[in-house]
Amino acid sequence: MTPSLQQTVHDSESVPGIPLNALLLPLPDTARGASAVAVAAVRGDERIVVCSGPAGEDTRFEAGSLTKTFTALLLAELAARGEVRYDDPLDRYLPPGARRDPGPAVTLLHLATHTAGLPRLPPGLFARSVRTGWFRNPYAAFTTDDLLAALPRTRLHHRPGTHVRYSNYGAALLGLALARAAGGGPDDYPALLGERVLQPLGLADTDCDPTRPQVLGHWHGRPRPPWLIPGMPAAGALRSSARDLLRCMTALLAPEAAAPPSLRVALTEVQRPRLALPRTGHRICLLWNLRVRPGGPLLHHSGGTRGCTAFAGFLPGRGAALVALANAAPAPAAPFVQASYAALCGLDRTERRSAARDVPGDGGRELLGGGREGRPLPGGPAHVE
Repeated sequence: MTPSLQQTVHDSESVPGIPLNALLLPLPDTARGASAVAVAAVRGDERIVVCSGPAGEDTRFEAGSLTKTFTALLLAELAARGEVRYDDPLDRYLPPGARRDPGPAVTLLHLATHTAGLPRLPPGLFARSVRTGWFRNPYAAFTTDDLLAALPRTRLHHRPGTHVRYSNYGAALLGLALARAAGGGPDDYPALLGERVLQPLGLADTDCDPTRPQVLGHWHGRPRPPWLIPGMPAAGALRSSARDLLRCMTALLAPEAAAPPSLRVALTEVQRPRLALPRTGHRICLLWNLRVRPGGPLLHHSGGTRGCTAFAGFLPGRGAALVALANAAPAPAAPFVQASYAALCGLDRTERRSAARDVPGDGGRELLGGGREGRPLPGGPAHVE
């Protein structure tokens, strides 16, 4: 692919540090099997968008697990309004028939930090998907009713709050609970997200609608139909563009400029570390991964579907952010995500080494979120206030 420098604001060559175009121009070549790539970055008053193939800065890509970071914003927004509390039990927002058998309570914060003890996927999803198209659209036949029916027969892998175990299931339940907490039904997550987060941020290209125009995805070189995940939208149904994702990252860099006030609070709250992982010292915020670095914190998340790969991250202390989208499913070892993370590190003007080894991989699986911590948290999570 021959990437094109679509837009720049400010001459990055004149700014100390690695020029933005030097960081972004190589990224499309790392997206194996992709015919369309859009990457964008901001650093201070510099802004650059690099696109290749038929992509433009407003082209919609499937975001996969990057959706979870928007679910986190929705949680924090409802908490800022007083509609939920982080320590509320999940059962409070579920129909009676969908509640687990008596046992340790799973809270909204457990769901938002992957410490609920839930499996990666809900019981019954794999069997249903094998019958209806695991290699084509594995979540398409799994409905919200199926999600609710799965919970009473779910066994936790560990007591909530004692281990980190990445779970798409947990993020999906969080979105369902938030929709009900706001007075809607279990299927109202997409509408609530639009009302509380997407529209106030001015993200016109972003929603969970698979019928709007979007890039054609690819998996192992073959075109893929639009990604469908009707029963678990909060875990991975979002579509977005480089333009919108960069706008969201900019809002995270300057929460004080957002409106309404509840969203300002939410943009700040999602960045606050909630627990520290043993041995590594890494942090987990509200569904964001945080790396502690000499120049300040780095927050990131990634995502993948059967047809697209997505990455977003930002450096709050440096006023810098990067987003990257490709129309191919994640390749083994996720080189596009790895390269995007390294480029994000390079946005730090003091950075002089490759940081690709710092990014946690997820084996290239769809809905990847950048985290495979299954280790115990001795004495419970080390909460960071």
